[in-house]
Amino acid sequence: QYQGLAGRSTHEVLQLYSARGQQQKLQKSSVLTQLHGAIKKRLKQDLKSLRTFALELSKDFQRQSKTYLYQVLAAVQGIQLQNEAMQMFQIKALDLEQSLQEVTERYEKEKEKRRALHNSLVELRGNIRVHCRIRPLLPFDTAVGHLLSQDRQRSFSEKVAYAADDETVLVKCSRPGHAPVNKTFQFERVYSASESQDTVFEDVAPLLTSLLDGYNVCIMAYGQTGSGKTYTMLGPQLEENFAFSTEDESELGIIPRATQEVFRLISEKPPGSYWVEVSVVEVYNNDIFDLLAKDSCGKVFGVKRDVVTTREGKSDVPLLTHETVENASEFLHLVKKGLQLRVRHPTLVHAHSSRSHLVVTLTITTAVSGDNFAVSWEVEQASQRLNKDVSCTFPQKTRENKSTSSSRASSPTQLEATEKLKQVKTRLQLVDLAGSECVGMSGVTGAALRETSFINRSLSALADVLGAIAEQRSHVPYRNSKLTHLLQDSVGGDAKLLVMLCISPDQKYLTESMQSLGFGTRARQVQRGQVKKKPVPVQSKAK
Repeated sequence: QYQGLAGRSTHEVLQLYSARGQQQKLQKSSVLTQLHGAIKKRLKQDLKSLRTFALELSKDFQRQSKTYLYQVLAAVQGIQLQNEAMQMFQIKALDLEQSLQEVTERYEKEKEKRRALHNSLVELRGNIRVHCRIRPLLPFDTAVGHLLSQDRQRSFSEKVAYAADDETVLVKCSRPGHAPVNKTFQFERVYSASESQDTVFEDVAPLLTSLLDGYNVCIMAYGQTGSGKTYTMLGPQLEENFAFSTEDESELGIIPRATQEVFRLISEKPPGSYWVEVSVVEVYNNDIFDLLAKDSCGKVFGVKRDVVTTREGKSDVPLLTHETVENASEFLHLVKKGLQLRVRHPTLVHAHSSRSHLVVTLTITTAVSGDNFAVSWEVEQASQRLNKDVSCTFPQKTRENKSTSSSRASSPTQLEATEKLKQVKTRLQLVDLAGSECVGMSGVTGAALRETSFINRSLSALADVLGAIAEQRSHVPYRNSKLTHLLQDSVGGDAKLLVMLCISPDQKYLTESMQSLGFGTRARQVQRGQVKKKPVPVQSKAK
């Protein structure tokens, strides 16, 4: 019984253990269920809040998208309006550009007409054409200040002369303790530092046409030492022999270019009707030297000559060497030989300063038949009468022109007659004047100081001659200097005269530049009477 009871008890115990295990499982299952419910509830809350946030974010995005869309549309509309306005401005700009171009063309045409009228007036009055060229600042502009302090050297190396336009020079004048003053000078043509040799010669070339039309022509470079006169007249110099370089044609000066142009014009004429002679002289220490004279061995050396006044009142250099040339290269070869004899001396202002005035003369002889000469003479006389009628607007010059015409008409020196042919001679004088100098600036002593004295005196004599002509004095002091005596015919009104002023833009040369500009201004005011034209050949068809 006890064993049976123990067995039952054991079975019951096992059942109880089993029931407890089930109960524990049920309890665990209930906890998980509660935990799951709590998590599910929390997730639902989170999802709800997330859905609410997403809806708000979506609404906010939609609002911002609409705002940005409105802004984009407004910007597009603004851009379209701006494009339309830009197109309108472009159309207006094109219209204005066309109008400006038309106005510019009209201005240029009127300017050319004004220049032509001015040139006609200059010819009727016999005025001297004056062009001004401003050279660029060069390295030796600062080197000259080695005797000065660094501060003064910096203040001196300042550009004060400018080309305001193609007819006006602007100079900024300033003195310690005084307010700056701007001064302007008017000339027929003003060249800035950037303008080339080609541009300079373009304004000179028309005078060469006048040369073959029967007029004498003189082109003269005036200015202080180192202002660019020799560069303008000849071109860049070769240091070994002081000749000018012909390698770069764009750098050639007026003299070689003028010769090429003269021979080009002659080539268009009938062959054999023209021949050209050249002479090269220098005026050194008020003495004239023939730079083409040769010794018994044929070697070129400078021979002293003298200048005289002929019975007809013309200047002449007896025994002066005239070499016949047939082309520009022969001419340039002779000029280079003469330049090797030209006197030069270094100064503080210029290492290759010319110490003499150089005068290169081309004499063009035209062979004219007797019939053509008579017809051309009649045409010339008719032109003289017409010009006399026109020049009546200048009563103060009428009597002088009459007396000048009568005295020149009786001159036989320019017209050498033969039985069937007559010769008409016209001259082209190309003058490279020595530069005026301030002794304190150039630092010359001894022989160079004496040269400077003669240079300044001869240039002063030239200014005196122009002043006497401008004031219409009865006596013009040509013989005060060999230079003015030699250039008497050109300066006195027997040639179309062009003065090429050369100035430095540097502050240290302000005094010299103002002196040169003053000389040019006075030269422009000179009225010499109408330049006389030599009779030239007339074609038989023109009879």
